[in-house]
Amino acid sequence: MSGFGDATAVERTGEGRYKVELDGDYAFAGAVNGGYLMAVLDRAAVDLSPHEHPVSTAATFLRVATAGPAEVIVEPRKTGRTTATSLVTLVQDGRRAVDALVTTGTLDTGTEASWTGPRPVPSLPPLEECADFAATTGEQGFAAQVDMRFDRSTMGWLEGRPSGSAELRAWFRLRDPHEPDAFALALAVDALPPVALNLGAKGWAPTVELTWHMRAVPAPGWLTLHGGGRLLSGGWFDEEVEVWDSAGRLVAQSRQIAREGR
Repeated sequence: MSGFGDATAVERTGEGRYKVELDGDYAFAGAVNGGYLMAVLDRAAVDLSPHEHPVSTAATFLRVATAGPAEVIVEPRKTGRTTATSLVTLVQDGRRAVDALVTTGTLDTGTEASWTGPRPVPSLPPLEECADFAATTGEQGFAAQVDMRFDRSTMGWLEGRPSGSAELRAWFRLRDPHEPDAFALALAVDALPPVALNLGAKGWAPTVELTWHMRAVPAPGWLTLHGGGRLLSGGWFDEEVEVWDSAGRLVAQSRQIAREGR
């Protein structure tokens, strides 16, 4: 396995039970990234399923997970010819950290979309014209594991000039040789900074619930991320992310509800 593969690996210890070592390199200020946690939970769900891909994951984040040992418990709810559904729970220090309802299926890599909506693939400047967030800020941890190049027009918040529009756009890939797959998509849908930063929010914005859908098996190469939101009210905001692959296909979608950073 590559670095990301090793970092998200699960080891079966019994029927529906897995041990995992959560990797602190995918954390911000000690809190492990939610997309990374979903990748771990999805690996366990797929391992116990007759199907290859996590086509729907609805995760509720109950408390912060930190680097170190944890357990994943997979409780099957339905197993069918085309889909299987399980309740998957991450337990750390004897407490539930994440509950996720994961539905698995098998996507055909050769399937072409029979219809797409009018919204085009998000337009991004060439890679060389985009901002390398990690290089600019000197970030370690999560920012050192992913290669993200941001559309500069959506990054005014970084210099104290939020755009006033809940929108972020970026190129995305892992820094290790791990090509895009289902588990990299789980990471990608939660990789952008909170879109509320462009509305003047400050600091960490904890995700309360995030649902993501895998729509296709991604082609090798860079992914394109487009994040947006509809409402910031009373400290709560929503965020939607679309992930497009190098072949110009929509391969993942997500929606989350989160708390505004303070």
